[in-house]
Amino acid sequence: MNYDPSNPLIVQGDRSVLAEVDNARYTEARDALAPFAELEKSPEHIHTYRLTPLSLWNAAATGMSAEAMVEVLRRYSKFPLPSNLAADITDLVGRYGRVRLERSEENLRLTCSDHPLLEELVRQPKVRQYLGKRVDKESFHVDAAHRGVLKQALIAVGYPAEDLAGYTEGAALPLQLRSLASSGMPFQVRDYQRDAAEIFYAGGDVRGGSGVIVLPCGAGKTIVGIAAMALLQRSTLVLTTSITAVKQWHREILDKTDLGEDQVAEYTGETKEIAPVTLATYQILTHRPDKKEDFPHFKIFDQHDWGLIVYDEVHLLPAPVFRVTAQIQARRRLGLTATLIREDGRQEDVFSLIGPKKYDVPWRELETRGWIAEADCSEVRIALPEGLRMEYAVAEWRNKYRIASENPVKEEVVGRLLERYRGNRVLIIGQYLKQLRRLSKRFGLPLITGQTGSAEREDLYNRFRRGEVRHLVLSKVGNFAIDLPDANVLIQVSGTFGSRQEEAQRLGRILRPKPGGQCAHFYTLVTRDTRELDFAHHRQLFLTEQGYSYSIADGAELLAQNGTRATEEVAFEVAN
Repeated sequence: MNYDPSNPLIVQGDRSVLAEVDNARYTEARDALAPFAELEKSPEHIHTYRLTPLSLWNAAATGMSAEAMVEVLRRYSKFPLPSNLAADITDLVGRYGRVRLERSEENLRLTCSDHPLLEELVRQPKVRQYLGKRVDKESFHVDAAHRGVLKQALIAVGYPAEDLAGYTEGAALPLQLRSLASSGMPFQVRDYQRDAAEIFYAGGDVRGGSGVIVLPCGAGKTIVGIAAMALLQRSTLVLTTSITAVKQWHREILDKTDLGEDQVAEYTGETKEIAPVTLATYQILTHRPDKKEDFPHFKIFDQHDWGLIVYDEVHLLPAPVFRVTAQIQARRRLGLTATLIREDGRQEDVFSLIGPKKYDVPWRELETRGWIAEADCSEVRIALPEGLRMEYAVAEWRNKYRIASENPVKEEVVGRLLERYRGNRVLIIGQYLKQLRRLSKRFGLPLITGQTGSAEREDLYNRFRRGEVRHLVLSKVGNFAIDLPDANVLIQVSGTFGSRQEEAQRLGRILRPKPGGQCAHFYTLVTRDTRELDFAHHRQLFLTEQGYSYSIADGAELLAQNGTRATEEVAFEVAN
């Protein structure tokens, strides 16, 4: 093959890939690369991707072959591929599925037709402890109770198992999707939502029934879960992040299916009921009055014959729920998320215990089709006032980020943006309650935090939906599962260090399609020459991978446009 020096990629032998952002073919190369590579760095001109075992295995689980991956690299590479690369990719991709878990008459069985490989795995202490008696030279008995932990052990030694052992059917639950929602509005599952649900279901075959669906915020992951329920026709347990999310699932299920109120129950800190469809929060599952005791609410997994367990926002799955998930591998498991990134590095546990990625659509593709709003992202860089520069300079390393995040000049910029978007639906979101309370008081805006009662919280959300309240201040409770379709401006004043998934989730709050194709505006306020700027670049990685770019705005220029008080005036107030 003739290689073209004008191509955007430089592929290296250590499985890293450099991409020239300013290249004319960068966008198509990025979109072709993203399904099987992870973005590591994204400075202005050269982005660095890496082909990791997990990124390759997830791609393989969606049906992408090693040959297809190598072909993408060849097509966009400036130079001939390193001699080892095609073989490395083929070998790594080939590891997925070489070991299988299958159903046997007595119990489960681990099988591997590669006899030397099986002997090697048997000698791995992490694996051997979960194997039973040998059946023949290609298989071992496995206790059903070890199904999850064995899969964790196998992926840890580099050979992820393909789980073909099937599932407990669960209690029957006849339900139909409505063609008209209960609200009277027409309802139809979108093509990509239907495809995602059907790929998960796989016609009831053992190759379906466990896995993760990755869709952008605002693209209707809840509808995918409901469509999967309609395909399975089985009792379902939905686990999600908050009472707000539980209420949203409750509304959508009753609105989009023919299930009645008596068939859908909530299991939260407020009420603990069980029905054929039960909606619970991660918080209640992991709550225990005595830290020395086990988790009392894990009993919910045994209180009904579930045919499906849905893990909403699976990238936030708490560690204790991983443990119980390892014990319930006979139940079908559907993970829903906008990003498989976990800041705790437990992506492998999601792969082994929930299932591999089964469906993924690039954010920009759905934007082009009008299913999510076009988004304009801006990073507003703000100087630290003189009155705080010395405090920042001598602060302990762990305190520098907070000082930068709570930069009081950000309040001036927020005021300027609120004036610019006076008639719009604006969300202001941040990490630090003291900062958020100041903003709420200064601009006379409602504030929602973790301490806000659920009734008051729902009332404020409903008033925002009706347009009675146009501006809201939110703490981290606003990161997830808030259905505010008309919100079109988000101002991020502070965030959780370098959290890529939080950045993605916050942008997602304003990605619901807007009337007339209206653009959404995402502003992140960052203090220059501080740790906050470094973390901001890391936070933006996932969105950069999805094709979003941040325009850089100068905070001083933004303030000057409206004659807002100069930074020096704010500094004087801080100093005094």
